[in-house]
Amino acid sequence: MLKGFRDFMMRGNVVDMGVGIVIGSAFTAVVAGFVKAFLTPLVGVVVGATGDFSTYTFKVLGVKFPYGEFLNVLIAFVLTAAVLYFCVVLPVTKATAKYLPQKPKVAKRPCPECLTEIPEAASRCSACTAVVAPVQYVMQR
Repeated sequence: MLKGFRDFMMRGNVVDMGVGIVIGSAFTAVVAGFVKAFLTPLVGVVVGATGDFSTYTFKVLGVKFPYGEFLNVLIAFVLTAAVLYFCVVLPVTKATAKYLPQKPKVAKRPCPECLTEIPEAASRCSACTAVVAPVQYVMQR
């Protein structure tokens, strides 16, 4: 029983997932700190407030609605998403496109038997195993 648990825990994907979660939470703290320390005060400068909207409330029939706390969380979310997109996602996407080779697009056609998309150069359908004639390319001069 314990051997099975040990084997499960020592699998690469479980350990990788654990490391990813720990690094992700640490990275979240860094981004949240950056947003709170720099970007939220900038929003406050732009709108003429202190950058902290937690004291903003309104009352309806004596019930207090602290909408300022929601504004703080909403601003932090939008700024965090923007920082992650522009500082992480966009650069990684550009680096991936630049440094990782792209697979060439293979021209496809439908299988005449089952209509599954197969490469034009295929001589057999991978879904129904029907024999199909490959498309012949004619060189033009």
